[in-house]
Amino acid sequence: MFGIEDPGIWLPYVLAVACLAFSAWWGISKWNKDDESDENEKTDKRYK
Repeated sequence: MFGIEDPGIWLPYVLAVACLAFSAWWGISKWNKDDESDENEKTDKRYK
């Protein structure tokens, strides 16, 4: 793989790319989740 034969060398690169993909997915999926719950709490408190 890319001229690197030792798995101890290419494995960290593969894991780094996997972590990057996971963190991008996590960030996009959770982007405005807190904002929605904060807005709901604010409106709920006004009407109590």
